[in-house]
Amino acid sequence: MTETSGDVAAAPDAAPSWLVPAIIGSALMMQTLNATILSNALPTMARALQVEPLRLNLAITVYMLANAVFLPISGWAADRFGAKRVFLAAMAMYALGSAACGLSSSLLHLVLARAFQGMAGAMMVPVGRLVLLRTTPKAELVGAMSILTMPALLGPVIGPPIGGFIVTFWEWRWIFFINLPIAAVGLWLVARHVPNVQEQEAPPIDWIGIGLTGIGMAGLIFGFENLGRDVLPPLAVLALFLGGGACLWLYARHAARTPNAILDLSLFRVRTFHASVVGGAFMRLAMGATPFMLALLLQIGFGMSPFQAGLLTFISAAGAIVMKTVAPPILRRFGFRTVLTVNAVITGVTFLAYGAFRPETPHWAIMLVLLIGGFFRSLQFTSLNGLAYADIDQDRMSRASTLSAMAQQLVQSVGIGLAATLLHAFMVAQGQTRLTAATIAPAFLVVGAITFVSLVFFLRLPADAGDEMNGRTAR
Repeated sequence: MTETSGDVAAAPDAAPSWLVPAIIGSALMMQTLNATILSNALPTMARALQVEPLRLNLAITVYMLANAVFLPISGWAADRFGAKRVFLAAMAMYALGSAACGLSSSLLHLVLARAFQGMAGAMMVPVGRLVLLRTTPKAELVGAMSILTMPALLGPVIGPPIGGFIVTFWEWRWIFFINLPIAAVGLWLVARHVPNVQEQEAPPIDWIGIGLTGIGMAGLIFGFENLGRDVLPPLAVLALFLGGGACLWLYARHAARTPNAILDLSLFRVRTFHASVVGGAFMRLAMGATPFMLALLLQIGFGMSPFQAGLLTFISAAGAIVMKTVAPPILRRFGFRTVLTVNAVITGVTFLAYGAFRPETPHWAIMLVLLIGGFFRSLQFTSLNGLAYADIDQDRMSRASTLSAMAQQLVQSVGIGLAATLLHAFMVAQGQTRLTAATIAPAFLVVGAITFVSLVFFLRLPADAGDEMNGRTAR
Protein backbone atom coordinates (compact mmCIF):
# COMPACT_ATOMS: atom_id res chain seq x y z
CA MET A 1 0.00 0.00 0.00
CA THR A 2 1.55 3.27 -1.07
CA GLU A 3 1.70 6.36 1.07
CA THR A 4 -0.12 9.51 0.12
CA SER A 5 0.22 12.97 1.56
CA GLY A 6 -0.10 13.37 5.31
CA ASP A 7 -1.02 10.34 7.34
CA VAL A 8 -3.45 8.72 4.93
CA ALA A 9 -2.60 5.63 2.91
CA ALA A 10 -4.22 5.16 -0.45
CA ALA A 11 -7.31 3.01 -0.69
CA PRO A 12 -6.94 -0.35 -2.46
CA ASP A 13 -9.06 0.88 -5.36
CA ALA A 14 -9.51 4.43 -6.61
CA ALA A 15 -13.06 5.51 -5.83
CA PRO A 16 -15.31 8.41 -6.86
CA SER A 17 -15.29 11.29 -4.37
CA TRP A 18 -18.85 10.55 -3.27
CA LEU A 19 -18.28 6.85 -2.57
CA VAL A 20 -16.32 7.02 0.72
CA PRO A 21 -18.76 9.36 2.54
CA ALA A 22 -21.67 7.31 1.18
CA ILE A 23 -20.16 4.08 2.53
CA ILE A 24 -19.48 5.59 5.97
CA GLY A 25 -22.91 7.23 6.02
CA SER A 26 -24.61 3.92 5.24
CA ALA A 27 -22.87 2.36 8.23
CA LEU A 28 -24.14 5.19 10.43
CA MET A 29 -27.66 4.71 9.01
CA MET A 30 -27.61 1.17 10.39
CA GLN A 31 -27.51 2.68 13.88
CA THR A 32 -30.14 5.41 13.41
CA LEU A 33 -32.48 3.05 11.56
CA ASN A 34 -32.25 0.43 14.29
CA ALA A 35 -33.00 2.96 17.03
CA THR A 36 -36.10 4.28 15.26
CA ILE A 37 -37.48 0.84 14.40
CA LEU A 38 -37.00 -0.38 17.96
CA SER A 39 -39.10 2.46 19.42
CA ASN A 40 -42.04 1.47 17.23
CA ALA A 41 -41.72 -2.23 18.03
CA LEU A 42 -41.54 -2.06 21.85
CA PRO A 43 -45.20 -3.04 22.50
CA THR A 44 -44.91 -6.09 20.23
CA MET A 45 -41.57 -7.11 21.74
CA ALA A 46 -42.97 -6.68 25.26
CA ARG A 47 -45.77 -9.14 24.53
CA ALA A 48 -43.35 -11.65 23.01
CA LEU A 49 -40.94 -11.44 25.97
CA GLN A 50 -43.83 -11.33 28.47
CA VAL A 51 -42.78 -8.10 30.17
CA GLU A 52 -44.38 -4.70 30.64
CA PRO A 53 -43.64 -2.19 27.82
CA LEU A 54 -42.22 0.31 30.34
CA ARG A 55 -39.72 -2.29 31.54
CA LEU A 56 -38.68 -2.98 27.97
CA ASN A 57 -37.79 0.68 27.58
CA LEU A 58 -34.68 -0.34 29.52
CA ALA A 59 -33.39 -1.80 26.24
CA ILE A 60 -33.25 1.73 24.80
CA THR A 61 -31.88 3.35 27.92
CA VAL A 62 -29.06 0.86 28.48
CA TYR A 63 -27.94 1.34 24.87
CA MET A 64 -27.64 5.08 25.42
CA LEU A 65 -25.81 4.55 28.71
CA ALA A 66 -23.25 2.20 27.13
CA ASN A 67 -22.89 4.63 24.27
CA ALA A 68 -22.19 7.50 26.66
CA VAL A 69 -19.63 5.56 28.69
CA PHE A 70 -17.57 4.44 25.68
CA LEU A 71 -17.82 7.57 23.53
CA PRO A 72 -14.83 9.31 25.20
CA ILE A 73 -12.56 6.37 24.35
CA SER A 74 -13.33 6.44 20.63
CA GLY A 75 -10.98 9.28 19.70
CA TRP A 76 -8.08 7.83 21.69
CA ALA A 77 -8.65 4.37 20.17
CA ALA A 78 -8.68 5.83 16.64
CA ASP A 79 -5.35 7.58 17.29
CA ARG A 80 -3.81 4.52 18.93
CA PHE A 81 -4.96 1.74 16.58
CA GLY A 82 -5.92 3.59 13.38
CA ALA A 83 -9.33 5.03 12.53
CA LYS A 84 -10.16 2.61 9.72
CA ARG A 85 -9.21 -0.43 11.80
CA VAL A 86 -11.36 0.74 14.73
CA PHE A 87 -14.25 1.56 12.39
CA LEU A 88 -14.17 -1.93 10.87
CA ALA A 89 -14.01 -3.53 14.31
CA ALA A 90 -16.92 -1.39 15.55
CA MET A 91 -19.09 -2.38 12.55
CA ALA A 92 -18.37 -6.07 13.14
CA MET A 93 -19.13 -5.73 16.86
CA TYR A 94 -22.36 -3.87 16.11
CA ALA A 95 -23.46 -6.70 13.81
CA LEU A 96 -22.65 -9.29 16.51
CA GLY A 97 -24.62 -7.23 19.04
CA SER A 98 -27.55 -7.07 16.62
CA ALA A 99 -27.52 -10.84 16.18
CA ALA A 100 -27.44 -11.31 19.96
CA CYS A 101 -30.42 -8.96 20.33
CA GLY A 102 -32.39 -10.89 17.72
CA LEU A 103 -31.66 -14.19 19.48
CA SER A 104 -32.61 -12.90 22.93
CA SER A 105 -35.13 -15.00 24.84
CA SER A 106 -35.52 -12.79 27.92
CA LEU A 107 -35.30 -9.16 28.97
CA LEU A 108 -31.93 -9.78 30.65
CA HIS A 109 -30.42 -11.24 27.48
CA LEU A 110 -31.78 -8.35 25.42
CA VAL A 111 -30.42 -5.71 27.81
CA LEU A 112 -26.95 -7.29 27.84
CA ALA A 113 -26.91 -7.50 24.04
CA ARG A 114 -28.05 -3.89 23.75
CA ALA A 115 -25.24 -2.80 26.08
CA PHE A 116 -22.72 -4.51 23.79
CA GLN A 117 -24.37 -2.90 20.77
CA GLY A 118 -24.18 0.52 22.44
CA MET A 119 -20.47 0.09 23.09
CA ALA A 120 -19.89 -0.71 19.41
CA GLY A 121 -22.06 2.22 18.30
CA ALA A 122 -20.00 4.58 20.46
CA MET A 123 -16.94 3.65 18.42
CA MET A 124 -18.67 3.53 15.04
CA VAL A 125 -20.18 7.02 14.76
CA PRO A 126 -17.34 9.40 15.77
CA VAL A 127 -14.61 7.20 14.28
CA GLY A 128 -16.46 6.91 10.97
CA ARG A 129 -16.73 10.69 10.86
CA LEU A 130 -13.05 10.96 11.75
CA VAL A 131 -12.07 8.76 8.79
CA LEU A 132 -13.83 11.22 6.52
CA LEU A 133 -12.33 14.28 8.22
CA ARG A 134 -8.80 12.95 7.82
CA THR A 135 -9.17 11.83 4.21
CA THR A 136 -11.01 14.81 2.71
CA PRO A 137 -9.51 18.25 1.93
CA LYS A 138 -11.28 21.04 3.81
CA ALA A 139 -12.50 22.68 0.62
CA GLU A 140 -14.40 19.47 -0.25
CA LEU A 141 -15.59 18.65 3.26
CA VAL A 142 -19.04 20.29 3.09
CA GLY A 143 -19.99 18.23 0.04
CA ALA A 144 -18.61 15.08 1.67
CA MET A 145 -20.50 15.78 4.92
CA SER A 146 -23.69 16.28 2.91
CA ILE A 147 -23.31 12.81 1.45
CA LEU A 148 -22.29 11.36 4.82
CA THR A 149 -25.39 12.63 6.63
CA MET A 150 -27.87 11.69 3.88
CA PRO A 151 -28.18 7.98 4.83
CA ALA A 152 -28.10 8.84 8.55
CA LEU A 153 -31.00 11.28 8.06
CA LEU A 154 -33.00 8.63 6.24
CA GLY A 155 -32.82 6.27 9.22
CA PRO A 156 -35.28 8.13 11.50
CA VAL A 157 -37.62 8.75 8.55
CA ILE A 158 -37.84 5.29 6.98
CA GLY A 159 -37.62 3.59 10.39
CA PRO A 160 -41.33 3.96 11.33
CA PRO A 161 -42.76 2.41 8.12
CA ILE A 162 -40.15 -0.36 8.09
CA GLY A 163 -40.69 -1.06 11.79
CA GLY A 164 -44.45 -1.05 11.34
CA PHE A 165 -44.15 -3.47 8.41
CA ILE A 166 -41.82 -5.85 10.29
CA VAL A 167 -43.90 -6.11 13.47
CA THR A 168 -47.11 -6.38 11.43
CA PHE A 169 -46.11 -8.96 8.84
CA TRP A 170 -42.86 -10.53 10.19
CA GLU A 171 -41.35 -11.30 13.59
CA TRP A 172 -39.85 -8.58 15.79
CA ARG A 173 -36.42 -10.30 15.73
CA TRP A 174 -35.93 -9.11 12.14
CA ILE A 175 -35.59 -5.60 13.52
CA PHE A 176 -32.09 -6.67 14.52
CA PHE A 177 -31.37 -9.32 11.90
CA ILE A 178 -31.68 -6.80 9.02
CA ASN A 179 -28.45 -5.23 10.29
CA LEU A 180 -26.46 -8.35 9.41
CA PRO A 181 -26.50 -8.05 5.58
CA ILE A 182 -26.05 -4.27 5.84
CA ALA A 183 -22.98 -4.76 8.05
CA ALA A 184 -21.56 -7.50 5.79
CA VAL A 185 -21.76 -5.31 2.69
CA GLY A 186 -20.49 -2.31 4.66
CA LEU A 187 -17.43 -4.19 5.95
CA TRP A 188 -16.52 -5.27 2.43
CA LEU A 189 -16.96 -1.75 1.02
CA VAL A 190 -14.97 -0.09 3.82
CA ALA A 191 -12.13 -2.59 3.50
CA ARG A 192 -12.04 -2.14 -0.27
CA HIS A 193 -12.61 1.57 -0.84
CA VAL A 194 -12.00 3.60 2.34
CA PRO A 195 -8.43 4.97 2.70
CA ASN A 196 -6.37 3.68 5.59
CA VAL A 197 -5.85 6.44 8.14
CA GLN A 198 -2.57 5.65 9.85
CA GLU A 199 -2.15 5.62 13.63
CA GLN A 200 -1.39 8.91 15.37
CA GLU A 201 0.84 9.40 18.37
CA ALA A 202 -1.66 8.67 21.13
CA PRO A 203 -1.04 10.06 24.63
CA PRO A 204 -1.45 7.84 27.72
CA ILE A 205 -5.10 7.06 28.25
CA ASP A 206 -6.87 9.21 30.86
CA TRP A 207 -8.69 6.61 32.98
CA ILE A 208 -9.84 9.17 35.56
CA GLY A 209 -11.34 11.34 32.82
CA ILE A 210 -13.04 8.33 31.23
CA GLY A 211 -14.62 7.41 34.56
CA LEU A 212 -15.84 10.92 35.34
CA THR A 213 -17.24 11.63 31.86
CA GLY A 214 -18.80 8.17 31.55
CA ILE A 215 -20.57 8.36 34.92
CA GLY A 216 -21.51 12.00 34.38
CA MET A 217 -22.99 11.43 30.92
CA ALA A 218 -24.76 8.26 32.07
CA GLY A 219 -26.34 10.10 35.02
CA LEU A 220 -27.60 13.00 32.91
CA ILE A 221 -28.84 10.82 30.04
CA PHE A 222 -30.64 8.42 32.38
CA GLY A 223 -32.11 11.41 34.20
CA PHE A 224 -33.42 13.04 31.03
CA GLU A 225 -34.73 9.68 29.80
CA ASN A 226 -36.92 9.43 32.92
CA LEU A 227 -38.30 12.98 32.87
CA GLY A 228 -42.07 12.94 32.60
CA ARG A 229 -42.30 9.13 32.54
CA ASP A 230 -43.15 8.40 36.22
CA VAL A 231 -40.85 5.36 36.13
CA LEU A 232 -38.48 6.60 38.85
CA PRO A 233 -39.44 8.71 41.87
CA PRO A 234 -38.65 12.43 41.51
CA LEU A 235 -35.89 12.28 44.14
CA ALA A 236 -34.13 9.51 42.19
CA VAL A 237 -34.26 11.57 38.99
CA LEU A 238 -32.93 14.60 40.88
CA ALA A 239 -30.10 12.45 42.28
CA LEU A 240 -29.19 11.37 38.74
CA PHE A 241 -28.96 14.98 37.61
CA LEU A 242 -26.96 16.09 40.63
CA GLY A 243 -24.59 13.12 40.44
CA GLY A 244 -24.09 13.43 36.69
CA GLY A 245 -23.56 17.18 36.88
CA ALA A 246 -21.10 16.82 39.75
CA CYS A 247 -19.03 14.27 37.82
CA LEU A 248 -18.85 16.51 34.76
CA TRP A 249 -17.87 19.48 36.97
CA LEU A 250 -15.13 17.37 38.52
CA TYR A 251 -13.99 16.39 35.03
CA ALA A 252 -13.74 20.05 34.00
CA ARG A 253 -11.44 20.67 36.98
CA HIS A 254 -9.48 17.50 36.16
CA ALA A 255 -9.10 18.49 32.49
CA ALA A 256 -7.77 21.94 33.43
CA ARG A 257 -4.72 20.39 35.10
CA THR A 258 -4.30 17.27 32.91
CA PRO A 259 -2.42 17.74 29.61
CA ASN A 260 -3.78 14.52 28.08
CA ALA A 261 -7.39 14.73 29.28
CA ILE A 262 -9.70 12.39 27.35
CA LEU A 263 -11.91 15.30 26.24
CA ASP A 264 -10.24 18.51 25.08
CA LEU A 265 -12.50 21.23 26.49
CA SER A 266 -10.23 23.90 25.02
CA LEU A 267 -11.94 23.16 21.69
CA PHE A 268 -14.83 25.29 22.91
CA ARG A 269 -12.51 28.29 22.61
CA VAL A 270 -12.53 27.80 18.82
CA ARG A 271 -15.33 30.13 17.75
CA THR A 272 -16.67 28.03 14.88
CA PHE A 273 -16.64 24.82 16.94
CA HIS A 274 -18.38 26.61 19.83
CA ALA A 275 -21.09 28.01 17.56
CA SER A 276 -21.68 24.61 15.93
CA VAL A 277 -21.78 22.49 19.09
CA VAL A 278 -23.27 24.89 21.67
CA GLY A 279 -25.39 27.05 19.36
CA GLY A 280 -26.41 24.05 17.29
CA ALA A 281 -27.52 22.25 20.46
CA PHE A 282 -30.72 24.31 20.52
CA MET A 283 -31.51 23.14 16.99
CA ARG A 284 -30.62 19.52 17.78
CA LEU A 285 -32.74 19.63 20.92
CA ALA A 286 -35.81 20.30 18.79
CA MET A 287 -34.73 17.58 16.37
CA GLY A 288 -34.49 15.10 19.25
CA ALA A 289 -37.94 15.98 20.58
CA THR A 290 -39.86 16.30 17.31
CA PRO A 291 -39.93 12.68 16.00
CA PHE A 292 -41.19 11.48 19.39
CA MET A 293 -43.92 14.16 19.57
CA LEU A 294 -44.87 13.86 15.89
CA ALA A 295 -45.39 10.11 16.21
CA LEU A 296 -47.65 10.67 19.23
CA LEU A 297 -49.58 13.45 17.48
CA LEU A 298 -50.31 11.38 14.37
CA GLN A 299 -50.94 8.06 16.11
CA ILE A 300 -52.60 9.03 19.42
CA GLY A 301 -53.93 12.48 18.51
CA PHE A 302 -55.13 11.69 14.98
CA GLY A 303 -55.73 7.93 15.35
CA MET A 304 -53.35 6.78 12.61
CA SER A 305 -51.65 3.38 12.70
CA PRO A 306 -47.84 3.29 13.08
CA PHE A 307 -47.56 2.23 9.45
CA GLN A 308 -49.79 5.09 8.21
CA ALA A 309 -47.95 7.68 10.31
CA GLY A 310 -44.61 6.38 9.11
CA LEU A 311 -45.63 6.62 5.47
CA LEU A 312 -46.88 10.18 5.99
CA THR A 313 -43.67 11.41 7.62
CA PHE A 314 -41.52 9.68 5.01
CA ILE A 315 -41.98 12.75 2.80
CA SER A 316 -39.50 14.70 4.92
CA ALA A 317 -36.80 12.36 3.59
CA ALA A 318 -37.48 13.70 0.10
CA GLY A 319 -36.73 17.22 1.31
CA ALA A 320 -33.53 16.05 2.98
CA ILE A 321 -32.34 14.27 -0.17
CA VAL A 322 -33.03 17.25 -2.43
CA MET A 323 -31.16 19.52 -0.03
CA LYS A 324 -28.03 17.36 -0.12
CA THR A 325 -27.53 18.20 -3.78
CA VAL A 326 -27.75 21.97 -3.26
CA ALA A 327 -26.14 22.54 0.16
CA PRO A 328 -22.54 23.07 -1.08
CA PRO A 329 -23.46 25.73 -3.69
CA ILE A 330 -25.75 27.48 -1.18
CA LEU A 331 -22.90 27.68 1.35
CA ARG A 332 -20.43 28.84 -1.31
CA ARG A 333 -22.81 31.58 -2.36
CA PHE A 334 -23.89 32.92 1.05
CA GLY A 335 -21.39 31.57 3.64
CA PHE A 336 -21.95 29.77 6.92
CA ARG A 337 -23.09 32.74 9.00
CA THR A 338 -25.83 33.87 6.61
CA VAL A 339 -27.07 30.35 5.90
CA LEU A 340 -27.17 29.34 9.56
CA THR A 341 -28.88 32.57 10.64
CA VAL A 342 -31.60 32.71 7.97
CA ASN A 343 -32.13 28.98 7.96
CA ALA A 344 -32.50 28.89 11.76
CA VAL A 345 -35.52 31.17 11.44
CA ILE A 346 -37.06 29.05 8.67
CA THR A 347 -36.41 25.82 10.56
CA GLY A 348 -37.86 27.22 13.77
CA VAL A 349 -41.03 28.30 11.94
CA THR A 350 -41.50 24.79 10.52
CA PHE A 351 -41.29 23.33 14.04
CA LEU A 352 -43.92 25.85 15.14
CA ALA A 353 -46.09 24.87 12.16
CA TYR A 354 -46.31 21.28 13.41
CA GLY A 355 -48.29 22.66 16.34
CA ALA A 356 -50.96 23.90 13.91
CA PHE A 357 -51.77 20.39 12.65
CA ARG A 358 -55.32 19.27 13.46
CA PRO A 359 -57.17 15.98 12.82
CA GLU A 360 -59.03 17.69 9.98
CA THR A 361 -55.85 19.09 8.38
CA PRO A 362 -55.56 17.64 4.84
CA HIS A 363 -52.80 15.07 4.48
CA TRP A 364 -51.34 16.95 1.53
CA ALA A 365 -50.89 20.05 3.72
CA ILE A 366 -49.13 18.02 6.45
CA MET A 367 -46.89 16.44 3.83
CA LEU A 368 -46.02 19.84 2.34
CA VAL A 369 -44.96 21.24 5.72
CA LEU A 370 -42.95 18.09 6.45
CA LEU A 371 -41.29 18.32 3.02
CA ILE A 372 -40.26 21.95 3.59
CA GLY A 373 -39.14 21.16 7.12
CA GLY A 374 -37.04 18.21 5.96
CA PHE A 375 -35.28 20.37 3.36
CA PHE A 376 -34.30 23.28 5.60
CA ARG A 377 -33.60 21.14 8.67
CA SER A 378 -31.20 19.03 6.64
CA LEU A 379 -29.48 22.14 5.30
CA GLN A 380 -29.07 23.44 8.85
CA PHE A 381 -27.45 20.27 10.17
CA THR A 382 -25.19 19.91 7.14
CA SER A 383 -23.98 23.45 7.78
CA LEU A 384 -23.50 22.80 11.49
CA ASN A 385 -21.56 19.59 10.87
CA GLY A 386 -19.24 21.34 8.44
CA LEU A 387 -18.69 24.45 10.55
CA ALA A 388 -17.62 22.39 13.58
CA TYR A 389 -14.34 21.37 11.89
CA ALA A 390 -13.64 24.52 9.89
CA ASP A 391 -10.83 25.75 12.17
CA ILE A 392 -9.71 22.44 13.73
CA ASP A 393 -6.18 21.22 12.99
CA GLN A 394 -5.68 17.65 11.82
CA ASP A 395 -3.98 16.57 15.05
CA ARG A 396 -7.10 17.60 17.03
CA MET A 397 -9.69 16.12 14.68
CA SER A 398 -10.17 12.93 16.71
CA ARG A 399 -10.82 14.90 19.91
CA ALA A 400 -13.17 17.29 18.11
CA SER A 401 -15.13 14.38 16.63
CA THR A 402 -15.44 12.70 20.04
CA LEU A 403 -16.48 15.87 21.88
CA SER A 404 -19.03 16.76 19.20
CA ALA A 405 -20.52 13.25 19.31
CA MET A 406 -20.83 13.35 23.10
CA ALA A 407 -22.56 16.72 22.98
CA GLN A 408 -25.01 15.49 20.36
CA GLN A 409 -25.77 12.36 22.38
CA LEU A 410 -26.52 14.43 25.47
CA VAL A 411 -28.67 16.93 23.57
CA GLN A 412 -30.69 14.14 21.98
CA SER A 413 -31.52 12.80 25.45
CA VAL A 414 -32.39 16.30 26.64
CA GLY A 415 -34.75 16.65 23.68
CA ILE A 416 -36.58 13.40 24.44
CA GLY A 417 -36.79 14.23 28.14
CA LEU A 418 -38.04 17.75 27.39
CA ALA A 419 -40.72 16.36 25.08
CA ALA A 420 -41.96 13.93 27.73
CA THR A 421 -41.99 16.68 30.36
CA LEU A 422 -43.85 19.14 28.13
CA LEU A 423 -46.49 16.58 27.18
CA HIS A 424 -47.06 15.67 30.82
CA ALA A 425 -47.25 19.35 31.83
CA PHE A 426 -49.79 20.27 29.13
CA MET A 427 -51.86 17.19 29.95
CA VAL A 428 -52.03 18.19 33.63
CA ALA A 429 -52.65 21.87 32.81
CA GLN A 430 -55.62 20.94 30.65
CA GLY A 431 -57.00 18.51 33.22
CA GLN A 432 -56.62 15.52 30.91
CA THR A 433 -55.84 11.97 31.99
CA ARG A 434 -54.47 10.90 28.63
CA LEU A 435 -52.71 12.45 25.66
CA THR A 436 -54.81 14.11 22.97
CA ALA A 437 -54.04 16.27 19.94
CA ALA A 438 -54.86 19.34 22.06
CA THR A 439 -52.22 18.41 24.66
CA ILE A 440 -49.52 17.43 22.16
CA ALA A 441 -49.74 20.37 19.73
CA PRO A 442 -48.67 23.15 22.19
CA ALA A 443 -45.41 21.30 22.89
CA PHE A 444 -44.29 22.03 19.32
CA LEU A 445 -44.66 25.75 20.00
CA VAL A 446 -42.28 25.56 22.98
CA VAL A 447 -39.74 23.40 21.15
CA GLY A 448 -39.90 25.61 18.07
CA ALA A 449 -39.34 28.75 20.15
CA ILE A 450 -36.24 27.22 21.75
CA THR A 451 -34.54 26.88 18.35
CA PHE A 452 -34.36 30.68 18.01
CA VAL A 453 -31.83 30.82 20.88
CA SER A 454 -29.26 29.49 18.41
CA LEU A 455 -29.38 32.83 16.58
CA VAL A 456 -27.38 34.40 19.42
CA PHE A 457 -24.43 32.17 18.53
CA PHE A 458 -24.73 32.36 14.74
CA LEU A 459 -25.01 36.15 14.53
CA ARG A 460 -21.74 36.51 16.46
CA LEU A 461 -19.77 34.57 13.83
CA PRO A 462 -17.46 36.58 11.54
CA ALA A 463 -18.73 37.02 8.00
CA ASP A 464 -15.97 34.79 6.59
CA ALA A 465 -16.36 31.97 9.13
CA GLY A 466 -15.55 28.63 7.49
CA ASP A 467 -14.84 30.09 4.06
CA GLU A 468 -11.92 27.74 3.54
CA MET A 469 -14.23 24.79 4.03
CA ASN A 470 -17.00 25.80 1.67
CA GLY A 471 -14.71 27.07 -1.08
CA ARG A 472 -15.55 30.76 -0.76
CA THR A 473 -12.85 33.36 -1.34
CA ALA A 474 -12.37 35.37 1.86
CA ARG A 475 -12.65 39.09 1.29
